[in-house]
Amino acid sequence: MAVKNKAQVIIGGKVVTLSGYESEEYLHQVASYMNRKINEFSELPGYTRLPMETKHNLLSLNISDDYFKAKKQAEDYEQDLQRKDQEMYDLKHELIDIQMKLEEAQKSFLDAEDQKQDLESRVRELERELEKIR
Repeated sequence: MAVKNKAQVIIGGKVVTLSGYESEEYLHQVASYMNRKINEFSELPGYTRLPMETKHNLLSLNISDDYFKAKKQAEDYEQDLQRKDQEMYDLKHELIDIQMKLEEAQKSFLDAEDQKQDLESRVRELERELEKIR
C-alpha cells in the first residue's frame, strides 16, 4: 500500500499542511502553482478590494479553466498520437506491400533473364544447324 506523505507549504502567505499519496516534491509544486495564481490575481487592479469569497471563486474558476485547457490539450495530443500511430501502421503495410511487389518483380526479371539466355542458346543452336545445312 502506498505511503501517505505530508508537506508543510506556504500558500497565500499562510502555512498549510498538504497530504496525499504523491511525493512531497509534488505537494510543493502544487503549492507553488497556487501561489503563482494568487500572485497573478493580486496584480490585477481592484482584486485586493474584493471580498475573500469572490477571490476564492475567481481563483477556483481560473484553476478550473487551466485544468480543462490542459485536459483538452492532452486529448488533442492523444488523438494526434493515435492518428500518427495509424499513419505509421498504414505506411508499414504499404512498405511491406511494395517490398513484396519488388521481390515479385525481381523474380520476374530473373525468370525473364533465364528465358532470354535459353532463347539466345536456342538461337545459337539453330544458327549452328543452319550453318551445317548450308
